[in-house]
Amino acid sequence: MYGKEEQQRRGGFVSVRSLLRLVIMTNISKQLDAVHVRIQAACVAAGRPAGSVALLAVSKTFGVHAVQSAFASGQTDFGENYIQEAVEKITSLRHLPLVWHCIGPVQSNKTRLVAGHFDWVQTVDRFKIAQRLSEQRPATLAPLQVCIQVNVDGGPTKSGVLPEDALALAQAVAGLPRLRLRGLMCIPEPVPDFAAACHVFKRASDLLTVLNAQGLDLDTLSMGMSADLEAAVASGSTLVRVGSAIFGMRQKNA
Repeated sequence: MYGKEEQQRRGGFVSVRSLLRLVIMTNISKQLDAVHVRIQAACVAAGRPAGSVALLAVSKTFGVHAVQSAFASGQTDFGENYIQEAVEKITSLRHLPLVWHCIGPVQSNKTRLVAGHFDWVQTVDRFKIAQRLSEQRPATLAPLQVCIQVNVDGGPTKSGVLPEDALALAQAVAGLPRLRLRGLMCIPEPVPDFAAACHVFKRASDLLTVLNAQGLDLDTLSMGMSADLEAAVASGSTLVRVGSAIFGMRQKNA
């Protein structure tokens, strides 16, 4: 048994920790509300119906408590870049009805982990990766929802298939079992203003139209982040990926 002073000290520690968690929860809830207001305003400005753009909360480097706080405020879809970190979170939070999106690069030696834990993979840019995901997706799980990542602006540091190669890859991926091809994802290089961002995002939107005209039934255009979601919505995005505007600055040493 602990002495009275030790019990008081430990009780105080628990109280401070609980208070900090409450503050974090409150901040995340307010920031989620603010992001939803931005999305709604962007839809109105673009003449698009309410609810036509979904929100993906990018929780990479943030712990399970941040995800739980966002879930308590109504957020269910979360995006992760780092596979091992994500798998630990997914396992810890398996009791919650969350939808997990892989939005980081997928290497061949990580496809089994991704196929067994995630609901979506938005970064397919090679047939080899798609084929491994299909082969390794457990039969007990629903088909893995996938997007093809497209390098719409030719950014030298960006992953993604070139736009001219997207149709062939999309047709090949669409034929794989255990996968369902949903659409395109892009992460263009930062640009100086709204008009320039819209110009780049429209390339992805136009490409989605071209693919659907070739018989592909795609409904997802994942583009836009904290800094440029308005331009993405104006250009046809159906899913914006927002991290820092919800959770704050990234924890680089996490």
